[in-house]
Amino acid sequence: MSRILIVEDERDIADLEAFHLQRAGFQTLLAETGQEALKHLEGGDIDLIILDLMLPDMDGLEIIKRVRLRERLQRLPIIVVTAKGEEMDRILGLELGADDYVVKPFSPRELVLRVKAVLKRTGSREETGGIIRIDGLTIDEERFQVLINGTPVKLTATEFRLLSTLARARGRVMTREVLLDKVWGYHFEGYARTVDTHIRRLRKKLGPMADYIETVWGVGYRFRE
Repeated sequence: MSRILIVEDERDIADLEAFHLQRAGFQTLLAETGQEALKHLEGGDIDLIILDLMLPDMDGLEIIKRVRLRERLQRLPIIVVTAKGEEMDRILGLELGADDYVVKPFSPRELVLRVKAVLKRTGSREETGGIIRIDGLTIDEERFQVLINGTPVKLTATEFRLLSTLARARGRVMTREVLLDKVWGYHFEGYARTVDTHIRRLRKKLGPMADYIETVWGVGYRFRE
């Protein structure tokens, strides 16, 4: 049974999230501050974080930074929760390594769907198992490893799946909607920006191979042949 850490200082919202996640078969832990969240993470055995960015003691973005700096937690899925008007925070959260986001007010059903989709894509090796080699880039889907000219590149699970999906469709244009379906496991109206933010972050990490991910304006993205 997956354990979800809910980091939320508004108790009513935290209890609502926990209730619906437990009904869906998940175990939940609650942290009302950033420091509490970090203590829970030190103990390990957390499968996903639902992180409100507005906490009383610490910026949620700082928590994402600290999590991604720890080797053991680099692939731990993070879903960011933000208010409707905080678009820049959502973008920054994704660029720092969050896997997804939901916007308040949100339906509990949507949150549960997002949690299931993120856990499925970050834990599943379905439709993979091979090694993709393109010039100096190696994508080992069994080991969840990416190398550029023999040097390991650290990617989040979502970034890895995005890169693998594009590379397997090399030469073909993939729309944002198709990428949302294949990588994120859902397609909601208005969430195409999530793809753009992850592509931008992925290009930064790929360094000399960044140009292999081409933007097809008005359509989507393509991995260069």
